Amino acid sequence: MKIILRAGGVLRNGPEYDLVKDYITRAQGLARGTGFLAVEEQGVDLKGQHDRAAETAKLLSGIGPSDELIILDERGRSPKSREIAKHFSNLRDDGIGSTYILIGGADGFDPATIKDLRPGRITHWSFGSQTWPHKMVRVMAAEQIYRALSILAGTPYHRD
Repeated sequence: MKIILRAGGVLRNGPEYDLVKDYITRAQGLARGTGFLAVEEQGVDLKGQHDRAAETAKLLSGIGPSDELIILDERGRSPKSREIAKHFSNLRDDGIGSTYILIGGADGFDPATIKDLRPGRITHWSFGSQTWPHKMVRVMAAEQIYRALSILAGTPYHRD
């Protein structure tokens, strides 16, 4: 299974870019040993999209109906790191080809567009009730992917 972190906006440089790149590189180093094909980050340029519906449609483009979709949304539930690891391992064991973790544009996702373009199960996760800058959410998501694969690899976990 591939794990793809897809976010509205393109990071080109700066501390957030460096952190995302570092965590994705670390996660990629653990991927094969934990039964995953790849881990990658995709920035989607949302310029020219004039509303939430258009941004949502662009972020969903190319995601197949059998791919898993996890939307980061302030109304989602806040899983613990071990739950994220278990979720990934269950998807891997169920033969899911790709799992997309989506971070929307500045105004979030358009629920009607998601419903129209993506029928079926969608998981909604949150990193808490605070408002986070999108760049920081991307860093936190990349870190949680790395942490989940670290847990699955059996590396020492400070919560044990």
